[in-house]
Amino acid sequence: MIDAKRVVEIAERHLEGGDIFVVECKTTPMGDIELLIDSDTAVRLEDCAALNRAIEAELDREVEDYSLMVASAGIGSELKLLRQYRKIVGGSVEVLLADGVKILAKLVDAGDEGITLSYEEKQAVEGKKRKQTVEVTKSYRWEEIKYAKEYLDFK
Repeated sequence: MIDAKRVVEIAERHLEGGDIFVVECKTTPMGDIELLIDSDTAVRLEDCAALNRAIEAELDREVEDYSLMVASAGIGSELKLLRQYRKIVGGSVEVLLADGVKILAKLVDAGDEGITLSYEEKQAVEGKKRKQTVEVTKSYRWEEIKYAKEYLDFK
């Protein structure tokens, strides 16, 4: 079985100095390799193809048969790296907290400790009979987040 670390090392060596970076690499005992990449700007099809060729040039099919797929971490896929979060600061995210609460919010900040979200929430306001919609800005530590995804609203 081809080691995911080896594939990541080859990819990072090839991508060095650019704005494209490795997000994740998965391998299976059957020889399937899936490498997800992202960029601070955009990942083009040509970028995936070039990286695929560079990796294949360093792996030997005579030693071990494999299937390689290089793809962009698309919109709607889970954010894995701090660099991905920082890229979309100011944009909308869907966050599932460890306690099962799902939040649609604007990503205000992303740092080493966690993220800061801004969203509307209905809260009891003194002097009012009904709950009022209030803008809330709250920080969450990485341990509190099960996953986060970039969110596109098609309305």
